[in-house]
Amino acid sequence: MAFQDKPMTLIFEKSVPGRRATRNVDRDVETPFTIREDLLRDAPAELPELSELDIARHFTELSRRNFGVDTGFYPLGSCTMKYNPKVCEQAAVMPGFADLHPLLPQLPGGEMLVQGALAVLHEMDLMLRAICGMGGFTLQPLAGAHGELTGAMIIAAYHRDRGNAKDVILIPDSAHGTNPASAAIAGYDVKTIPSDPHGLMDVDALREHLDDKVAGVMLTCPNTLGLFNPRVKDIADLVHGVDGLMYYDGANLNALLGRCRPGDLGFDIVHLNLHKTFAAPHGGGGPGAGPVGVVERLVDFLPTSVVVAHDDGTYTLDYDRPKSIGYVAPFYGNFGVILKAYTYLLSVGRDGLAAVADNAVLNANYVAAKLREHYDVAVDGLCMHEFVASASRQAAHGVRAIDVAKALIDRGYHPPTVYFPLIVDEAMMIEPTETEGKETLDAFVAAMGEIAELAKSDPEALHAAPTDTPVGRLDETTANRKPDVAAPC
Repeated sequence: MAFQDKPMTLIFEKSVPGRRATRNVDRDVETPFTIREDLLRDAPAELPELSELDIARHFTELSRRNFGVDTGFYPLGSCTMKYNPKVCEQAAVMPGFADLHPLLPQLPGGEMLVQGALAVLHEMDLMLRAICGMGGFTLQPLAGAHGELTGAMIIAAYHRDRGNAKDVILIPDSAHGTNPASAAIAGYDVKTIPSDPHGLMDVDALREHLDDKVAGVMLTCPNTLGLFNPRVKDIADLVHGVDGLMYYDGANLNALLGRCRPGDLGFDIVHLNLHKTFAAPHGGGGPGAGPVGVVERLVDFLPTSVVVAHDDGTYTLDYDRPKSIGYVAPFYGNFGVILKAYTYLLSVGRDGLAAVADNAVLNANYVAAKLREHYDVAVDGLCMHEFVASASRQAAHGVRAIDVAKALIDRGYHPPTVYFPLIVDEAMMIEPTETEGKETLDAFVAAMGEIAELAKSDPEALHAAPTDTPVGRLDETTANRKPDVAAPC
């Protein structure tokens, strides 16, 4: 029996009273006890008691059951699950960075003791400006959606400063799903602009919605169908005509790196996903980083504080920013993730970024062309870094996108994003990224082709998938509403 087939017990179930992995050493140096009595527990924490060997085996076995980009192909559309170079991880754990604390005291002259970290933040700001054509960046936001909210708050601050009474954000139906939520949390009413027959935001419909109430447009570029809108500059001119702002959802920037700058397209605000585009680990709930950049006329609204470089080579933090929206996260952002992205940018360079986009687009179009024999593809013609296939052809045999996704698990692949975007029936959004080789892509296409043939000859086999995992097909609605966290995995 393979280890994956064996039931795995919880670490609490492995606990044996009195068993220890460490021991305290008696010290002959008196150490003052500084924790207040009212903060101490009345009884010991009910933690599992195990040996070091028990612990090592438990978490090693957990890791072997996990699927990640280091273990297999991860074509999760819209999430850019690329391989993360280990040199970036090594930089982040260097003691000089890992042992820093943001509250280290200043020297008597006001110079901060974290000059190296501040230099990284400042240089990262400059690199992101150059990549995106922006006037300044904040590195505080901790995720993409957090960056969206920060951008929406900057839009609100801009209009408040100008005395504009605007309360509407326009968002195309092909945008990322968090855009409407972010705009709503910032206090805006959200109106959806439909797609035209080509899968792009309908410009005529946009015109009908543009009025003095519109604060801005949040545009995913390329959109979730993997399409670049050739009229993006016209759209920006229309929005600016009503004193609105153009917001760039940068989750799909991987397609444009080194080839096109959002600022040159007319965007005023951009958020990036360092944990997608610039090779920091993504998934599992974090950590992430979603820096936000703005054009020069919006720099004063960026969150405080801002790193300032001085002529003598030192760095300080500027808190005197009366128009700032304030803090959006503690300290200066998720520094470890920023450091990994900083290392990545230094390692690939300007030409390397263009190669990233070129190969991401090439891989996506290669897979899309191969899969057209077996699946419908939402839009004819070339795509950018991702595309949306549909299982609507398989639905005639009673097989849906969820069945295809589960069958891929049995074949060693993480499923693509399914049922998004909502504008495509039985959607399967596939993003190969630039880090996958032709052999991997060919094997994935072959697996998808096998599943398509099985949908015609034996659809019930797909309804049962996955069959070689510790947990089989779940009732996902019930599993979400009534999770059984104690069940063996």
